[in-house]
Amino acid sequence: MTVSPSSTPLDLRPDEVHVWIVEPERIDDPRLLEAYKALLDPSERERQRRFHFERHQRQYLVSHALVRLTLSRYAPVAPEAWRFVPNEYGRPAIVGPEGQWLRFNLSHTDGMALVAVGRDVDLGADIEDAERPGETVEIADHYFAKTEVQALRSLPKERQRERFFEYWTLKEAYIKARGAGLSLPLDQFGFDLVPEQMPRISFDPRMNDLPDVWQFMQHKPSARHQAAVAFRRPRSGALTVRWQHTMPLAGDMAPVIKTAPAGG
Repeated sequence: MTVSPSSTPLDLRPDEVHVWIVEPERIDDPRLLEAYKALLDPSERERQRRFHFERHQRQYLVSHALVRLTLSRYAPVAPEAWRFVPNEYGRPAIVGPEGQWLRFNLSHTDGMALVAVGRDVDLGADIEDAERPGETVEIADHYFAKTEVQALRSLPKERQRERFFEYWTLKEAYIKARGAGLSLPLDQFGFDLVPEQMPRISFDPRMNDLPDVWQFMQHKPSARHQAAVAFRRPRSGALTVRWQHTMPLAGDMAPVIKTAPAGG
């Protein structure tokens, strides 16, 4: 299976983010999996082999092939030719002239992976499996902002787990957009979630950041998954996020397009 860059790159405006979503466990065609593997560089193939469980190997393979194939939708670079360099916190950036304007962020969890793409903008994205085992609300008690903990605990118990993942994906998206990982304290910024409104962020003065330069978008790509995108906008205006399900090299589904109000 031969893979080549798109002859007509997709248009990507500065005020929009494209999010490409894949379900790795649904891909079992050996030809597709072999084509994905051929796109990875040697270090990526080695990291994939280190995973003990086959499902984790497949998640890594599909999600990293997704990154390469997605980037080649926007720039005339062959998927296997992309090169990346991590910052001090491990976040990868594109090596080469395309890295001066093309930004991306990858996230994956059991059952789903996504890559968000933007132009000349800081962005972050996160996706979580809300049915995963383990503590949720108890984590918020220790690490979230006080306002978030109060809002979370005020909900009926059956709603608290869902709200936890709404907060968690937003927080992850923000710290990934900042490129600093979990070095940013989760209790020094918080989100206000109001039905039918875009999430709003507030900061402890120690964070040295401004709420008005950020926009956020949430999405539920499946009944069990919660996703969020963070976008640092250089000026006021509406943010458009296009959520696109895809099976790399096999086909795309109809996108879901959401636009934030111009006022934030």
